[in-house]
Amino acid sequence: MARPDKASAVAELTEDFRTATATVLTEYRGLSVTSMKELRRALGEKTKYSVVKNTLTKIAAKDAGVDLSPDLLVGPSAVAFIKGDPIDAAKSLRDFAKENPFLVIKGGIYEGKAVTKEEIMQLANLESREVLLAKLAGAMKGSLAKAARIFDALRIKLEAEQGAPAPVAAAAPAAEAVVEAAAPEAVAPEVVAEVAEVPAAEATEASTETEEKE
Repeated sequence: MARPDKASAVAELTEDFRTATATVLTEYRGLSVTSMKELRRALGEKTKYSVVKNTLTKIAAKDAGVDLSPDLLVGPSAVAFIKGDPIDAAKSLRDFAKENPFLVIKGGIYEGKAVTKEEIMQLANLESREVLLAKLAGAMKGSLAKAARIFDALRIKLEAEQGAPAPVAAAAPAAEAVVEAAAPEAVAPEVVAEVAEVPAAEATEASTETEEKE
């Protein structure tokens, strides 16, 4: 490669290392062009799978501040720069490697740390972010429904203990209920006396009317 082309390639690789959420280095020797296209399709748009030159990749990783083991840069190399969910990408690589033994997963970088092939396989066995969010949403929905049932049961219990409110039969009993419901210190003595005098006044008026009729 000409010097300007090398500089451009290193700059592109450096940016890929910096912006990737995870990076997986593979050996692709034996994979056909068609198989490579299938792998890129399986990885999706958020993962860039590129055939790279080991010397340039080493320089780019250093420029990006990525500690890449020299063992990962042996043989024909291709790098998966993952910019989406690392778990989904790891699953795609694992599943593709099962069907295509020529794809060899060597290791990579995850959360800024070097990871082995075994650790990448462990990552592939985890549930993806979307699945975890769906489970969390389901659990929250179930918890809210349970809380609603508990509150409803408490309401029914309180209503059963307190009983239905009695109908208002007369003004005097209603006034007495108001006095009893209020706190003693909140009701003035004169108010209590006034309420108590209401039935007596009504009784006097009724007695007078009876005597006049007789």
